[in-house]
Amino acid sequence: MTASASPIFPSIVRPFQLEGCDVRGKLVRLGVAYGDILAPHDYPPIVARLLGELLALAAALSTSLKYEGTFVIQTSSNGPIRMIMADVQSSGGMRAYARYNAEDIDDAGDATIAELLGTGHIAFTVDQGPDTTRYQGITAIEGESLTDCANTYFRQSEQLETEIMLAAEPGGNGRDARAAALMLQRLPRPERSIVDPEEDDEKWRNAVVLMKSMSADELLDADIPTDQLLYRLYHETGVRVFEGRPLRFHCRCSRDRVANTLASFSADDLKDMKTDAGLIVATCEFCRTDYTFDDDQLAALRPAN
Repeated sequence: MTASASPIFPSIVRPFQLEGCDVRGKLVRLGVAYGDILAPHDYPPIVARLLGELLALAAALSTSLKYEGTFVIQTSSNGPIRMIMADVQSSGGMRAYARYNAEDIDDAGDATIAELLGTGHIAFTVDQGPDTTRYQGITAIEGESLTDCANTYFRQSEQLETEIMLAAEPGGNGRDARAAALMLQRLPRPERSIVDPEEDDEKWRNAVVLMKSMSADELLDADIPTDQLLYRLYHETGVRVFEGRPLRFHCRCSRDRVANTLASFSADDLKDMKTDAGLIVATCEFCRTDYTFDDDQLAALRPAN
């Protein structure tokens, strides 16, 4: 089932550059893509909201990197929400899921990230395939929100000066779901056109102040078209908007992938995995698709020599 969303609220990453200012950015809006990711699940609203923010963050960061493969963000912690994973392929496909203890979830809207996730870390990984070296960055879960965690990571790393704002509203059962991110990045020093350091610093501060003047409701407002939102913020400075990159839900699971995984287990291990009906049922955690294997199909995975 495909989630509904306003055509004004697309699933897209829109790059932009501030005129007369050495600042570039990304505006991420996720409508149908976010709703399609939520649809197979029955997450509590607060879990769905945090998953949406992580998806928007993944989309913003992935399109700031040059890679062919998969960009992954994953939380790992000891709180009620033990793990959230979101990944974005260089082709624009994205997926995500969360693991949590429903009994410990207090769906209060003002819960901090520390109360939801507990103690742990967030890992950022670029995976370009088995024959390449993975790049990974890690930051502790700190602050009151995922936005705080992301901004702390950038301040502690040696990357570009970056400020980011995240928001998500899951709607009901994935319908009218919206998630968004607004990210500003200061160009590397050798690429800056403004020679005066004080003027350069002032323009950067002004750009950040204007970003923070926007509310989460505005960022998620389907009645404000994407380009108009950027114009509202930066019309005095001037903003140049570039062609957007569409995003969509795409799960990479398949029966063949599951079969290859099962083939790596011993006969005793496979026996332990069987249900009372003598079947093995593997469920994809991203899309909730069930893959069922009976004895004949399992035997075919391990042909006799």
